[in-house]
Amino acid sequence: MPDKLKFPEGFLWGTATSGYQIEGDSPYCDWQKWEQEGKTHGGECKKACDYWNLWKNDHELLSELGVGTFRLSIEWARIEPREGEFSAEAMSHYREILKDLKEKNIKTQVTFWHWVSPLWFSEKYGFHNKKSVEIFANYVEKITKELGDLVDIVITFNEPMVPLGMGYLVGGFPPGKKCLRKFFKAVNNIAKAHIESYKVIHKINPKIEVGITYLYNWYEIDGLSFFEKNANKIAKWYRIDLLGNKIKEYQDYVGIDYYRLGKIIFDPKNSMHFGFRIEEDPKNPMRWATYAKGIRLVLKEAYEKYQKPIYIMENGTPTNLGLEDQGRIEFIRDHLMEVHKAIKDGIPVLGYNHWSLLDNFEWLEGYRPRFGLIEIYFKTMERKPRKSFYEYAKICKSNEVEIKG
Repeated sequence: MPDKLKFPEGFLWGTATSGYQIEGDSPYCDWQKWEQEGKTHGGECKKACDYWNLWKNDHELLSELGVGTFRLSIEWARIEPREGEFSAEAMSHYREILKDLKEKNIKTQVTFWHWVSPLWFSEKYGFHNKKSVEIFANYVEKITKELGDLVDIVITFNEPMVPLGMGYLVGGFPPGKKCLRKFFKAVNNIAKAHIESYKVIHKINPKIEVGITYLYNWYEIDGLSFFEKNANKIAKWYRIDLLGNKIKEYQDYVGIDYYRLGKIIFDPKNSMHFGFRIEEDPKNPMRWATYAKGIRLVLKEAYEKYQKPIYIMENGTPTNLGLEDQGRIEFIRDHLMEVHKAIKDGIPVLGYNHWSLLDNFEWLEGYRPRFGLIEIYFKTMERKPRKSFYEYAKICKSNEVEIKG
């Protein structure tokens, strides 16, 4: 008989997605132009999973999965395709989506910015421009007034340090700059935009929980050389503290996106990152080194720093195994064992989202990595639940994880 780990009553089980990665055909946005200019090696997003049109079908699958919450995002370019012009049609469409989730008794976690901006904003302003604070806060105010009655949790910015680094230091994401001065301006302005958004949302609807998500890998420092230890400390400071210290008091919760070990090692052949690279697993489609214990260490560290309740907003792994994705099942089980240990240690973890519900467009990587509990056949848009879908459904419905003996 397998052992079972029971989670606290009311623990929120969910899945996570992002608008651009599943909706497709997001007009007037910077990412679409970025792809059309050939700046990705994974092709163009185009229709993605066509969630924009097939959301009713996907919500039925959510009900079958038995989740208590669903993370999705609002595409700013759909809402405000031209500066100061808000689309009533797009707003109405999102209202219909959110209303359906609420009718299915699924709590809504809504991201306001998941790496994609309107083209007019990127070309005329960008987050390095001080006006971006006011512009973003106005967008947040509009969304909250129109849709806030259907929103339970807000993520203002998703993993902002990733697109800021790629967009302002490496030049690999929009707006494609390589300027340290503009990078620090953008970090400060996103911090200010978050704080203003936090205040705006709570003024309109105090019941909404507001925070951001951090890409919070575990940086292993023991056993490394002096230079590697310092590189890992700098990476951790960059990923978490540089922004987190600025908004520390303006979070109702801490949002954690955890995927892998972030062990930085010296590699003189790697010229892009000053002779350093992250340790890789060649068997993983994204070359990510899986480290289940790290999620418990991250949860402990985040709680000690912020003293706030925690939502695991994203946790997942890519596979190329088709419908029989046993590796993903083991990944989920191993990580949830560590989450359970963290809860037993007194860390207030309130929920867990698996990334992702659907195979989706993975930015520069295109459609090659498959993260979904549901396999997508992109030529026909047919959906087929994987083995992991049914195993995760057991967890969501029973509020417990079976540990095989």
